[in-house]
Amino acid sequence: MKTIREHIKSGRFKQFYLLYGSESYLIRLYRDKLKEAILGGHDQMNFNRFEGKDIDLKEVNDIAQTLPFMANKRLILIEQSGLFKEQSILPDILSEAPESTVFIFTEQEADKRNKAYKLVNDRGIVSEMKTLDEENLRMFVASLLKQAGKSITRNVCDYLLEKTGTDMDNISNEVEKLICYTEGKDIIAKEDVDAVVTIQVTGKIFQMMDAIGSKQQDRALSMYYDLLSVREKPSHILYLLMRHFNILLQVKEMALKGYSPDRMAEYVEAPAFTISKYAAQARNFTVNQLEEALRIAADTEEDIKTGNINDKIGVELMIIGFSR
Repeated sequence: MKTIREHIKSGRFKQFYLLYGSESYLIRLYRDKLKEAILGGHDQMNFNRFEGKDIDLKEVNDIAQTLPFMANKRLILIEQSGLFKEQSILPDILSEAPESTVFIFTEQEADKRNKAYKLVNDRGIVSEMKTLDEENLRMFVASLLKQAGKSITRNVCDYLLEKTGTDMDNISNEVEKLICYTEGKDIIAKEDVDAVVTIQVTGKIFQMMDAIGSKQQDRALSMYYDLLSVREKPSHILYLLMRHFNILLQVKEMALKGYSPDRMAEYVEAPAFTISKYAAQARNFTVNQLEEALRIAADTEEDIKTGNINDKIGVELMIIGFSR
């Protein structure tokens, strides 16, 4: 991302850019900044966009070979094409394109063994847009609030992120709600967050696991019913519980071996600032209890899939069993 920012600032661009990864907010942000910088903001005559897995690559090639009209660059934007996960004639098109044609690709996934990936990586810029770490997420929240003339303390910001999760689109939406709610106030308070910010499903699962670990059965079931009331499927809740138990088991085992929080975060693919919370929850269980919970969850999933038990009842019974 730093390299892309330097290209935008200097006005000196590579011919190929591939932006991919799980953080769609960052992909859109840098896609739009590159487009504006390359075309000068309003040049639509030298811009073409393609999207989806049925792109006509012959048409792309014809456009790529066309010199820009009264400008230095022609820009072709190709989004969510899957061309970096399968072999195609794209590498030939890129190799033969005149230097005046610039390509930007946006994808969710890319295979580093793919010929097109290798070519773009060699001759252009490949940038994987991942979830930001906790410090950069705090800076992101602060920057959004600053634009509205507001600020937030570190503790309240962390509380906000616990509710929103790490998805930047969701964070942006919730911060916008906060800004509207706190009209006339300069500093965002915890009470403001409680008033307007929607807890994501993963946040509810975290709270449910707290209740299960402390044997608060009524509270755990109440959260389960809350999720059902907003049309969350029992099968998805079961999946999230299984994933959560698996992370708790891994964190507990790594903690016993003396792993650092950063290494744990990398291994379980979770934001670093959540590791301390996982570790605290893991202390409510033994390794054997976590392994047994995963076995029961897997058995419940099998019973649901085979029709031996209703999905809603199956997950409910599992939660009751865990929180006895």
